Amino acid sequence: MDFNNATDDFFVNLNVQTTMKLPGNRETVLHFFEAVQKEFPSMTSFQQRDSGEYVLEGDRESGNYQWVEMYSHRLCAGFFNPPSIEEAYRLHSWLLERSIYYLGISGLDIDAMDILFGFNLDYVGNRDELVADALLEESPLSRFLTEPGAKPIEFEPSLVFSLDEGCYLQGRISVETRSSSYQVRTGQFEEEPISVYLTVRQYPVPGKVMDMQKSFEQQCEQCEDLAARILLPQVIQPIAEAIAAGQ
Repeated sequence: MDFNNATDDFFVNLNVQTTMKLPGNRETVLHFFEAVQKEFPSMTSFQQRDSGEYVLEGDRESGNYQWVEMYSHRLCAGFFNPPSIEEAYRLHSWLLERSIYYLGISGLDIDAMDILFGFNLDYVGNRDELVADALLEESPLSRFLTEPGAKPIEFEPSLVFSLDEGCYLQGRISVETRSSSYQVRTGQFEEEPISVYLTVRQYPVPGKVMDMQKSFEQQCEQCEDLAARILLPQVIQPIAEAIAAGQ
């Protein structure tokens, strides 16, 4: 399924959390990021932030870029508005395959691994109110908004659910509105998107060493299935329709 045309922006992120600290010496870090840059030449901006993490990324102004970040216990990457979902997967799969050689990450060292599908919907206005109207409908929680003068100022629903009996594979759906009580009070809303995130997280299963590539493939399939069957028709489409109705 083509997720790129479902919203204004679509992105696929990878997040690998490790038990042991990742290498931090200059030679190892540069060797790793030079290999990444050679394989994905559009990423040319490299820096170490004040908080300590290393970042390699493409041109954010282009609206279509890749990025990789390395923290002390976390390796993250993403493709913002990829030309195809396969291109996003290629970045993540390459990192999982090569990180064992450059950084020493193996299935024995994984604390958790996430695949995230993100969707942005542009809207200028009370984003909390719009999301509440689109998703609450006649639910019991909507009764609070029938009170005199009631108006949503923070509505960012989040749900974590298990995808296996042992709760080692979990899904999460969350919405980020980026509105504030000041904006609602003054009616001066900034140009920020409504973001919808779908994450599938795999924890290590006792008695098994995680196969990172195999888990990655399974998590991607799970994300695609949940996004196509539930997220798009039940969450994103109602929000998009509410945006269209208000414009």
